[in-house]
Amino acid sequence: MDKDDGNVKYVLTGEGAGNLFIIDEKSGDIHATKRLDREEKAMYTLHAKVIDRRTNREMEADTEFNIKIHDINDNEPKFAKEIFFASVPEMSEVGTSVATVTADDADDQTYGNSARLVYSILQGQPYFSVDSENGTIKTALPGMDREVKENYQVVIQAKDMAGQMGGLSGTTTVSITLSDVNDSPPRFANHSFRVTAVESTEVGGAIGRIKADDPDIGRNAEMDYSIVGGHDMFNIITDQTTQEGVLVVRKGLDYEEKRDYEFRVEVRNTYLDARFVHGLQFKDFATVRVTVEDVDEPPVFTRNPYVIEVHEDTAAGSFVGVVSARDPDAENKPVKYSIDRHTDLERLFNIDSVNGSITTLKALDREMSRWHNISVVATEINNPRQTTRVPVFIKVLDVNDNAPEFAMSYDTFVCENVKAGQLIQTISAVDTDEPLVGHKFVFSIAPANPNFTIVDREDNTANILTRRGGFRRREMSMYFLPVVISDNDYPIQSSTSTLIVRVCACDSRGNMQTCNPEVLPFSDGLTTGALVAILLCVVILLSE
Repeated sequence: MDKDDGNVKYVLTGEGAGNLFIIDEKSGDIHATKRLDREEKAMYTLHAKVIDRRTNREMEADTEFNIKIHDINDNEPKFAKEIFFASVPEMSEVGTSVATVTADDADDQTYGNSARLVYSILQGQPYFSVDSENGTIKTALPGMDREVKENYQVVIQAKDMAGQMGGLSGTTTVSITLSDVNDSPPRFANHSFRVTAVESTEVGGAIGRIKADDPDIGRNAEMDYSIVGGHDMFNIITDQTTQEGVLVVRKGLDYEEKRDYEFRVEVRNTYLDARFVHGLQFKDFATVRVTVEDVDEPPVFTRNPYVIEVHEDTAAGSFVGVVSARDPDAENKPVKYSIDRHTDLERLFNIDSVNGSITTLKALDREMSRWHNISVVATEINNPRQTTRVPVFIKVLDVNDNAPEFAMSYDTFVCENVKAGQLIQTISAVDTDEPLVGHKFVFSIAPANPNFTIVDREDNTANILTRRGGFRRREMSMYFLPVVISDNDYPIQSSTSTLIVRVCACDSRGNMQTCNPEVLPFSDGLTTGALVAILLCVVILLSE
């Protein structure tokens, strides 16, 4: 339709029209006004119109067409990071995968070779290689030893255009660390150790340390020490922090008994690697010699503590028991004895400073104190700073030297209307003595009483019964009943306790109502109170 007569006008609309793309309105030629970047936009959709200049009418329907930007190799490959970190176990076989690093190329992957990458290693040979297609780094040298070299800096290059001349490239660094494996056994630098221990070292106390070396690290360097065949006097434990073997005492040392010991110590790794355990001897041995040094030890008692028994009727100056101590050192220096007076404030005991015999200074009373706990001190005569204390428990044995008596104070009454044989009181007794077979008390009334009687119940109690009825307060308001109580130990001890019985007015059921005596005159002028006083004097005279 365009006859080149100038009547046709071309108009361009759509993406980038007017600023990125322009059209020659006479010829229809399309030009780009700026440099095009496929990585920014790969295709543009435009519309073209043909207009009659004279009538300004469209001569042809709107036409859509696309402008596709063809790629050129204007982008170099780029890695995500400038430096990567990776690790691989030492002693790994050749071809062991370490890490995969890949680069991105913004050029068109589907057009030409602009984005076709090839990987190569610029630094890190002959230890490592890289797969040219996928960027996988692998070990290339056998037997790489962490203890010789631990870190490697490997430079990887990615080049586009399939690696051809003129292609663009990018690089990254991969820091590769050889991780440790247990390929090194522990070894003693010195296979003989000498240790000195004082004989006063406590059980469980440390006397020395020994150390083996292991070039591995972490758990691969953890070691375990043991005494070959065990030992009854010593043990060795592992210090988990320092990986040292700590020698400790299992039993008390005695310079006078044995002064030198010798044994073998084994060290081995705690965790073994099955790949290397058959190829190497993963343990080592050393000889340990222990020399025991003498110390000036305090005296030692033959017993600790002492328990001594003595009867309470032992006279002052009597022998109680003996203690004995000796100097455990080879010189066997003499010792002297003394009593710590802070433990014997009453000064009841004495000790012979030479032979350790303990005697009484005063008579002992079991009822005052059944046990006496004193401390005896043994001191080296030539070195007073060397002292030892021992507890001496003195048990005072019972002697039947106390009579039984009423267990309590009794408030006893009898009703005026009581009948003969009526129970008015049950009594019991106590005794501060302590017989071996237990107490057995016997109760009686002496002399025989016409008003009351006693019945022994055979269980260390007794019942008081009336022998008659017809008690009258105005005749006698109070009776004093002497009761004799005897024990069954040797020698037999007895005492007389007086039971006071009041006469009271009671109801028909025997409940007390009043006990106040009625004061009535008698033909001889004596009141009831006067008669009671006279009877009390008579009872006192009889008891004496």
